[in-house]
Amino acid sequence: MSRPQKRHRSHSDTLINTRQALLEAVLELINRDKSFDGISLREVTREVGITPGAFYRHFPDMDSLGLELVTSSFSTLRTMLITVRANPIPEELIIRRSVETFVTYVRAHRRQFQFISREAFGGVAVIRNAINDEFKQLEIELASDLARLVSSDDWSEDDLQMLASLMIGSMIQIVTQQLMGRPRGEDDAEIIQKAEKQLRLIALGANAWHSSGAKNDA
Repeated sequence: MSRPQKRHRSHSDTLINTRQALLEAVLELINRDKSFDGISLREVTREVGITPGAFYRHFPDMDSLGLELVTSSFSTLRTMLITVRANPIPEELIIRRSVETFVTYVRAHRRQFQFISREAFGGVAVIRNAINDEFKQLEIELASDLARLVSSDDWSEDDLQMLASLMIGSMIQIVTQQLMGRPRGEDDAEIIQKAEKQLRLIALGANAWHSSGAKNDA
């Protein structure tokens, strides 16, 4: 009776696995309280167990690795938020569902969020700009959602984007300050309630807002 043959990993499988291991290594080093600009290429390759020369089969430099981390981190969050938008829910639950989705993302992808929140103000300009561009895109998408909830006669596009920026910034601040310092598995109800309340206060003020130059000014 012949023995079942072992499946040998292809060269492409090995490259993909090593590439992912390099990304995970950077997240782990950041989790040890290092900043991206303080991590050397040699530290990353030592963490993975490959030579520095092998690094260049996957990325031309550390900045390119960092940019891929930015893209993958935001891609996951955006997919989750799109799912929330795709499911019809009452207007009064939109804020709570969005907060719950964001907290779920941070809990499931803690190290990615840690990377994003730190490097948004970090010392590597290309990474900082990429993160800010991603946040700007989230603001544009949220502003589009908000436009369906407010009177287009009272709000300009710029002011809708400003409102979206306030909401996203508020939620990130609350989650960063409270969630990142709590152990995994701890009840998040208090954080969700606080974030929801703060966003509702922003929305309450928004209800009284009238953009300069809006249609009703004509």
